[in-house]
Amino acid sequence: MQRLTAPAKLTRSLRVVGVRDDGYHLLDAEMVCIDIADELEFRDGSGLEVVDEVVGGAGIGDLGKGGPNLVTRALEALGRDAAVRLVKRIPVGAGLGGGSADAAAVLRWGGCADLAVAARLGADVAFCLSGGRARVGGIGDEVVPMPFEERRFLVLLPPLSVDTGAAYRAWDDGARMSSAHGGNDLEAAALVVTPALSRWRDAFGEAAGRRPELAGSGAAWFVEDDDGALAARLGDRLVLSGTAAPLVATRTLPPFESAS
Repeated sequence: MQRLTAPAKLTRSLRVVGVRDDGYHLLDAEMVCIDIADELEFRDGSGLEVVDEVVGGAGIGDLGKGGPNLVTRALEALGRDAAVRLVKRIPVGAGLGGGSADAAAVLRWGGCADLAVAARLGADVAFCLSGGRARVGGIGDEVVPMPFEERRFLVLLPPLSVDTGAAYRAWDDGARMSSAHGGNDLEAAALVVTPALSRWRDAFGEAAGRRPELAGSGAAWFVEDDDGALAARLGDRLVLSGTAAPLVATRTLPPFESAS
């Protein structure tokens, strides 16, 4: 058996700089790996077992049921098979790249460091293959490593999810205004897709005393917390209208020693 962790990614800034003729969006983003992580166990055989350990009990929906997901697609890209036990701790639809992290872990298990293969699986997979901190461009296939910085963030995980494709379609339709307030061009689009996100943003901002940023296409919100003071003051949950959402203190992770 071989066991690998699949750390989440946090997009500290995200700009949509264009759209290709085939409809794929061109990005300019800074991404970092953080220590919220799934875990994959590889054994001889075939099949995928998914275990839900998502913080806060947010659930994993239909992940692992029905059609192929990114783990099985990554195995197919390698031309290999394995019995995979996937312990999910990164919420689905949070903008933290959980599926991409899982696919990248499969590629690392298989000794594949090809960013083009990774990019064909998903926009964030190429970054997740190397980890650390990087400037990411193109459709996610252009990854330029940046010096590692030890940073801490406090991440709010609302009981919501955002469909990434729907968020980009909303951006195409003109939902682009709120990036002036933060570092994420997709914030306004995510709020069109999942309007309740704004209530969690505002409640988190009021509690933290600063405006949160949206993680990727959402639904997670985060603020920097380099001295850990916010995490100590706010605790491990935020309650809004009787509903509690986890607050997770995270830190950045260095790049993998090897993409294999």
